[in-house]
Amino acid sequence: MRSWPWRSILITGASSGIGAALAAACAAPGVVLHLTGRDETRLGTTAEAASARGATVHTHRADVCDAAAMRALIESLAPLDLVIANAGISGGTAGDALEGEAQVRAIFATNLDGVLNTALPALDLMRAQTVAEDGWRGHIAVIASVAAAIPAPGAPAYCASKAAADAWTVATARIAGRQGVHMISICPGYIRTPMTAANRFPMPGIMDADRAAGLILRGIARGKRRLAFPWWLWALARGLSLLPSRTVGRMLGRAEGKAQF
Repeated sequence: MRSWPWRSILITGASSGIGAALAAACAAPGVVLHLTGRDETRLGTTAEAASARGATVHTHRADVCDAAAMRALIESLAPLDLVIANAGISGGTAGDALEGEAQVRAIFATNLDGVLNTALPALDLMRAQTVAEDGWRGHIAVIASVAAAIPAPGAPAYCASKAAADAWTVATARIAGRQGVHMISICPGYIRTPMTAANRFPMPGIMDADRAAGLILRGIARGKRRLAFPWWLWALARGLSLLPSRTVGRMLGRAEGKAQF
């Protein structure tokens, strides 16, 4: 089990999937983990697993869509070495039907506003912290997606919300870095989680969540601004996005929509 330099860590969306895997990978004696999630039972399971590895674990009932609540929570946890904005939901289209308004707004509220509600107060907090041994005042990781690279017709709101989260993080990272805060956008491909379990379409390059967690933590430790994996899937998505939109629509339009989660 590799030891990471961060002692105080906040992970949103830690009740399952990548969030739970990140909690397990970060857990070690001397580490304080703060975990949030929608499902208290599953969050408790994540906390128990992390505690068994020697970490001190605190779970918090917090809705990432509530800006005031998230700011209050993050300010109460100071200092924080690492904040991972992982909470997210998915959903897509069904046949020729448009996404419903409620689904579109819920996806943007969680995947974009939820990221900002986590990252912005973390930025304010970390800029005032002392520089740690790794040369940073703190680290903020935003979990976006390879879907950020291409507007797939099967998941319009999901792709757009992840694209916005990725672009904002990468663009902000330069100035934040000058102020001592490292920001990184994480763009994973298909990860074997409850979110992808209901998908009914091919998922090339799918990997286990624990492997993804290791890649993510190594990317953070190396000070990257964006980590996309597997690299060939990101390259393929970026390449397809350069084609005429009608061509992309014809190529991807027959795929089933992304499952709601």
